[in-house]
Amino acid sequence: MGAPSAARRGVLHGWSFLVDGMAALGTVLIGVLMAVICADVVARNLMGASLPLVSEFGALLLVMIVYLQLATTLRHDRMPRSDFLLIALDKALPLPGRIIRGVFDLVTALSLGVIAWSTLGILSKDLSAGAFIGVTGVATVPVWPFRAIILAAMTVACIQALLQAATGTENNEGEAVE
Repeated sequence: MGAPSAARRGVLHGWSFLVDGMAALGTVLIGVLMAVICADVVARNLMGASLPLVSEFGALLLVMIVYLQLATTLRHDRMPRSDFLLIALDKALPLPGRIIRGVFDLVTALSLGVIAWSTLGILSKDLSAGAFIGVTGVATVPVWPFRAIILAAMTVACIQALLQAATGTENNEGEAVE
């Protein structure tokens, strides 16, 4: 294969920026989660009571963090797996190794697509019901923004897995990973 065209490089660069930007947002949210937990600890020690929404907010934030960082984990081939046999197969028989990696990527994309599809159903229910977390009269937050971010992150991760299956690369920069 020849070098990727300028347009393709531009699209891949933009995609990389989106995927890694979502991971960076997830990293920032880790800091937010730590700050919320620390504030709750201080509030418990000073006031003898927890801050409202901390456990609910923390649970939603944790799920968002995982999903925001999933696509870049796939892109950089950092998903935990036992692949010593696949590495040996890649060295001995590269074509079957690429085919097996492609099948893995397709199964990953299918799984992520199913999760995204189910998240879409949950999001639509949350929107129609006006779902929120918290205690009415004390503190409430709608859950749909969290679900929308989770849906977007799952969709991007699914597309990333499809790109890897189609291109046979992990980093989608136009070069096969060795």
